[in-house]
Amino acid sequence: TFVAVVVMQLVQEGKVGLDEPIETYLPGLIKGEGIDGSKITVRQLLQHTSGLPEYTDTTPGSGDIFQVKDHYIPPRDLLGTALGKPAAFEPGTQWKYTNTNYIVLGMLVERVSQRPVGEQIDERIVKKLGLSHTYFPAPGDRSIKGTHPQGYHLSAEGKLEDITEMDPAWAWAAGAMVSTPSELNTFFQAVFDGRLLTQSSIDEMKKGVDTDKAGVVYGLGLIGRSLSCGGTAWGHGGDIAGYHTRGGVGPDGTAVTVAVTALPTAIADQNNPESSAKEKAGKVDEAVDAALCHK
Repeated sequence: TFVAVVVMQLVQEGKVGLDEPIETYLPGLIKGEGIDGSKITVRQLLQHTSGLPEYTDTTPGSGDIFQVKDHYIPPRDLLGTALGKPAAFEPGTQWKYTNTNYIVLGMLVERVSQRPVGEQIDERIVKKLGLSHTYFPAPGDRSIKGTHPQGYHLSAEGKLEDITEMDPAWAWAAGAMVSTPSELNTFFQAVFDGRLLTQSSIDEMKKGVDTDKAGVVYGLGLIGRSLSCGGTAWGHGGDIAGYHTRGGVGPDGTAVTVAVTALPTAIADQNNPESSAKEKAGKVDEAVDAALCHK
């Protein structure tokens, strides 16, 4: 969402067109089997309807992450991994959450602003809101600044092990941000109250497409979730080895963020991993719903 807000600010400044092809800004870069940058718009990247293939299937998360957690991978290599695979679908025909979209958007921000994406997030959002524990890690950063909880992940031997220290470069503009629950609440409230964007930009971001989950829509870097008490909560969760975060802003402006120190898949019953992980993730969603519905 931080990257999406920067992109929307560039749209407001007339530097980026939402329905302009990515080819306009990154000429010759987005191409492959069934992949054509002149047919993928900035909007489709923001809402995960571009059809670009997923790079994380083959970079670290897919194997034993403990073996590669200290590896630095440049963004261009992440993109190269994705573009080595065929397109997942024709642009605009389906929705699929794909981290590759936000790697490309990070590159778009850097090309248009001529500055690093982390610096743009810092200047346009973090400093503006006075956030003191929110930052985009610098290249090579492996630790989390300040006091923080340890994160745990399942090792190849099936044991929960500390994975707090790692190089998040492989998540880059798709998920390397570091923050705290209270500062995420401030950020998401600011996304909707006009401190960061115009009302027309906020309206564009809330135009949701259906996802693979009932009651959940995806806007432009925003997830809308139906609340049990009526209305929609808008926000965005995050997953990285060691941490699982969910939250949002309810219709009355209340914000909540719940962060837990392991992915649901890491603490699932390994005899029945899929349904067990779903159940664990569901508990976090229930906590968010309960808080926003003032239960």
